[in-house]
Amino acid sequence: MEEFYINSDGCRLHAKLDRPEGFEKGPLCILIHGFTGHMEEDHIIAAQKAMNDEGVAVLRVEMFGHGQSDGEFKNHTLYKWVTNALEVVKYAKKLDFVTDLYISGHSQGGMLTMLIGGMCSDDFKAILPLSPAWMIPERSRCGELLGQTYDPKHIPEMLHFDEKELSGDYIRVAQTIHVEDEIARYEGPVYIVHGDADDVVPYSYAEKAKELYKNATLVPIHGDDHCFTRHLDQMSDAIRKFFKDERK
Repeated sequence: MEEFYINSDGCRLHAKLDRPEGFEKGPLCILIHGFTGHMEEDHIIAAQKAMNDEGVAVLRVEMFGHGQSDGEFKNHTLYKWVTNALEVVKYAKKLDFVTDLYISGHSQGGMLTMLIGGMCSDDFKAILPLSPAWMIPERSRCGELLGQTYDPKHIPEMLHFDEKELSGDYIRVAQTIHVEDEIARYEGPVYIVHGDADDVVPYSYAEKAKELYKNATLVPIHGDDHCFTRHLDQMSDAIRKFFKDERK
């Protein structure tokens, strides 16, 4: 494992590169955590290990305001995350051992995967959203976020939840984003893994995404929650199967 920082407009993004044993040249997957998350969460580590098991190197990166990366959580926005991710893609493309590039992310990182997939559609062999929270912009426009309601035309300066603060700029930015536009731009394979008992991001959003994408597979993890805590092995197996099939 190699640990380092990637510069994104002066923001240091904490990163770790995990290569399979004996790996010299091959595919790489960028892997991104979710809202309030970090790269050492159980479901992120499980995804990383599943990819490594199938001969895929993994670049885990923590976005602005999360983990050991620069910035305060309360000041993060989706624009900042998009800028971060675009810089990570540029970094990954310059690595001389990479043959094929993939991107995967969980929850808000899954939505980021969908956005970056559309923005950089020529760069990825496939994208793998895990429990993608792509309802965030839609709900922000409706005046509902993190279990709180507000007037979407008069956004509060700060939201408070679970002993955390989040700037109203997060909502202002989210309201401008339309994930459907980037879904339409990406024509490569999409592999969505989602627990069908997710009470954070309803499974119906995964079903809707599958229908909107041109080439999508949806793998339900039956009875599982947002972070796959009940059947983490099944989430890992789904990822292994995807990369096994990629090698055929």
